[in-house]
Amino acid sequence: MSKSVRKTENRSGWWWIPSLYFAEGIPYIIVMFVASDMYKTLGVSNAKFAFWTSLLYLAWVVKPLWSPFVDIYSSKRKWVIVMQMVLAGAFLGVSLALHTPLWFPLSLLFLWIMAFSSATHDIAADGLYMLALNDHDQAFFTGIRSTFYRIAMIAGLGLLVMLTGVILQHTGLEPLRLNIEAVPRSEISEPINPEQIVVEQSSETPQILVFPSDIKVPLYNKNDLYPCDSTNIYFVLSAPPPENESIQMTFGQKKGSKDIYLATSGAFKFTKENWNVPQKATLKVKHNLKNRTSTRFEAQAGDVPFAWSMSIGFLGLLFILFAFYHKHMLPKPVEDQDEKKEKEHDSYLEVFASFFRKKEIVASVAFLLLYRFSESQLTKMASPFLLDARENGGLALSLTEKGFAYGTIGLISLLTGGILGGIIASRDGLKKWIWWFAISINIPNAVYIFLSYAMPDNRALIYSCIAIEQLGYGFGFTGYMLYMLYIAGQGKHKTAHYAIATGFMALGMMIPGMISGAMQELLGYQHFFIYVIICTIPSFLALTFIKVDPNFGKRSELKTST
Repeated sequence: MSKSVRKTENRSGWWWIPSLYFAEGIPYIIVMFVASDMYKTLGVSNAKFAFWTSLLYLAWVVKPLWSPFVDIYSSKRKWVIVMQMVLAGAFLGVSLALHTPLWFPLSLLFLWIMAFSSATHDIAADGLYMLALNDHDQAFFTGIRSTFYRIAMIAGLGLLVMLTGVILQHTGLEPLRLNIEAVPRSEISEPINPEQIVVEQSSETPQILVFPSDIKVPLYNKNDLYPCDSTNIYFVLSAPPPENESIQMTFGQKKGSKDIYLATSGAFKFTKENWNVPQKATLKVKHNLKNRTSTRFEAQAGDVPFAWSMSIGFLGLLFILFAFYHKHMLPKPVEDQDEKKEKEHDSYLEVFASFFRKKEIVASVAFLLLYRFSESQLTKMASPFLLDARENGGLALSLTEKGFAYGTIGLISLLTGGILGGIIASRDGLKKWIWWFAISINIPNAVYIFLSYAMPDNRALIYSCIAIEQLGYGFGFTGYMLYMLYIAGQGKHKTAHYAIATGFMALGMMIPGMISGAMQELLGYQHFFIYVIICTIPSFLALTFIKVDPNFGKRSELKTST
């Protein structure tokens, strides 16, 4: 389209494109990834939060169905501003919901609002981008919009999670760090009787107390008259919680020998009624352990709802600022101000019908649905695995450590893989590299098999495995995006057909993600990650049936298409 048709206010894209695409990335990252971390730390089971947060993907699955209405009614500029105000309300709604008795369904409701508002914002923002810029500027700012969308990933997966972790560490009660030893039974005194534990309120502020203070677990010896492999410890508080409040405490392994483990639940709830009633935790040793060893456990009672409320609430305020900023800075393309863009009902249906009349569309749709069948399940359970206590099979990273891993090292690897994939595809074409893209997005998932069996304490090793997986994902996802462009570029309605392809992509992420939590709880982390690798088979099978033009993706082809 000519420059004269694409008239806008005389304002450089630098004033609005970085902030617009940063704003586009934040709610998606919160809904699809950070919400899982939030529910995990709030005590929701893997199966429950994986199902409900995966269902939120429905907003992006059905996005193509209402994208024509964003075109027809009002301007895309107004859609952007209104959706940013709605998103601000949704963030603040989640923040407030966490302090109510019905916090889970209420927070989920606001996440639903956030998901559909975000999907609508995507449609309007991408449409405004195309209308406000001529062909040359669109090409120039493509890398800029992608970069600031990725920066939103840093802010969501990295900085926001790290901020929540810092708030968590500085709220609630002082953590209690316990060094626990496995020793011969002869060195252990008589077990403590919980009825003998009497606690009088000693301060206004509660503190975590443990009995006994010197914790030892007996090494198992089958030749003993009464073989024993466990010991019980008891937790109480030094004072009751504030009126009408409760204190959630978690107890789990942090580092050290994995031969000592927690055999009972590590979650405790203290109220005004039971603050001085001993809560039991049972520690055991593996029977093949013969020599003394030690490990470190930690009891934490940070204010988890408050920490998430503060960080999510901050995003609400940020989006209010975005809406006011964009009200003054977004351009006003002539085409976007024309509110008489009419579309007949038949043409609306024709957009969808023509997509399904494409050659070999069945194989193409199968590929779109199955390419990420394995990765979509890994994505849901990778964070819980990193955060879960070691006795539950996880690596017991803190929120800060997990945020650092994904928001910095993981993101750098992701960007490197994506850039490398784009360079190679533009040089040799999609067809030559499509199998390597599929291998790259699937096979590096095997690092989680290694992590679940080795259970390393070395943070550098854990971060390196995450970097490998994210590098493969970044490289492999490039092939998927190029294939969607290839499918959408065949025939008319390229923009709408690309939206339909992204809908199938979202569906291919949503359904496997919904079952991932139940599968993990059924199989355990170790067998789940083996199952994830087996789930790569359908994507390779689907790949054998698709056909790609050998020239598509090469630099000359891209120049011709623009």
